[in-house]
Amino acid sequence: MFQGLSDKLQETFKRLKGKGILKEADVTEAMREVRIALLEADVNFKVVKDFVAKVKERCIGQDVLESLSPAQQVIKIVHEEMIDLMGGATGKILIAPKPPTVILLLGLQGAGKTTHAAKLANMLKKQGKHPLLVACDIYRPAAIKQLQVLGEQLKVPVFSMGQEPPADIAVASINHANQNGHDVVIIDTAGRLHINEELMNELRAIKTAVKPHEILLVVDAMTGQDAVNVAESFHKEIGLDGVILTKLDGDTRGGAALSIKAVTGCTIKFAGTGEKMDAIEPFHPDRMASRILGMGDVLTLIEKAQESFDEKKAKEMEQKLRKQEFTLDDFLDQMQQMKKMGPLSSLLEMIPGVGKQLKDVKIDEKDTAHIEAIIRSMTLEERRKPALIKDSRKKRIAKGSGTSVQEVGRLLKQFEQMQKMMKQLTSSGGMGMFGMGKKGKKGKKAGFKAF
Repeated sequence: MFQGLSDKLQETFKRLKGKGILKEADVTEAMREVRIALLEADVNFKVVKDFVAKVKERCIGQDVLESLSPAQQVIKIVHEEMIDLMGGATGKILIAPKPPTVILLLGLQGAGKTTHAAKLANMLKKQGKHPLLVACDIYRPAAIKQLQVLGEQLKVPVFSMGQEPPADIAVASINHANQNGHDVVIIDTAGRLHINEELMNELRAIKTAVKPHEILLVVDAMTGQDAVNVAESFHKEIGLDGVILTKLDGDTRGGAALSIKAVTGCTIKFAGTGEKMDAIEPFHPDRMASRILGMGDVLTLIEKAQESFDEKKAKEMEQKLRKQEFTLDDFLDQMQQMKKMGPLSSLLEMIPGVGKQLKDVKIDEKDTAHIEAIIRSMTLEERRKPALIKDSRKKRIAKGSGTSVQEVGRLLKQFEQMQKMMKQLTSSGGMGMFGMGKKGKKGKKAGFKAF
């Protein structure tokens, strides 16, 4: 996401870093490049104009031009203003003091309301809530069935009353929630291909009937400025508390993310980042600004790791590494946990400096699948003792995994090298760099070779 904008901004700041002293003309030229980059990213032109004016005003101050590292000061100012542009603080769902908390989802057809109602329920369930999904889209064919299928998949109950008036369904769902101990009610409403009075009247009726604590608009980031216009119209007619921006993983421009808050006054509370039911995350303006400017996003990476990795298994793995008992079975288990965090390419982008270095490197996720297939084609004994695998066994494993003998041999060779490195790290005390003991001089220089 934001790849084009990120590349252009980083190139602009790279040229500034090459200058020891900045003059006002240098700042003016840099701001011209920033303006072009933002407009190409489909950011609202009024937002761009105000943003560049604010940044330029701060940049031509004496503190910047006379500082020891003026280029870094300019980047710092752009970073701060970009955070402010996207809303400043991270938006959170307002939890009602007396349950249930009622969340009303709005949006046009195709934006992903039903899917993101389920994603939101899944996220809240992981936080210890007991959500109830409510099917108020009585017009779109199979909309109720879709919500029921998603609810069954996530083990989240779905309330429906067929083709009854949506406002009546919403009221009945609140009573059902009170009777069955649900502390969050998520109402999935109908959409239209475009905004019309019939849709707005229906949404107003639901809002009046249930008085939701949160009204969230689901908009598609891929539609660019249309998403901003839709948000502005819904906010004017219904009143919004926030926005869920979907398909942010597929939009290289990102103009909607940078424009919505400035144009509508509504914060982006969540971002949809993929098709899976856990592909939704709180929208952090500071982290997003850091990603755009190539500074990485270590906090999100840590959070993903904490969600995906089993603490008990991590301790068991630490003991195995200490005793040098790390097997191919353990390696397969680690790969499974890594996959839960998302595509490797998106994880690497969160590490400061790495995303830029690897922007032209194509990471083929199929390679991971090949490694899994190879290991799963081995016997339990072979996984524990790879030294047993000679030519005849390699042929059998290659045939069983649909790979080549060369690929099997390469995996075994790399695993052997990794085991040697593990031995070197543990014997030198270098496991301290992983939080597993005393630091060692040799350990500091060691690194794992990627499979």
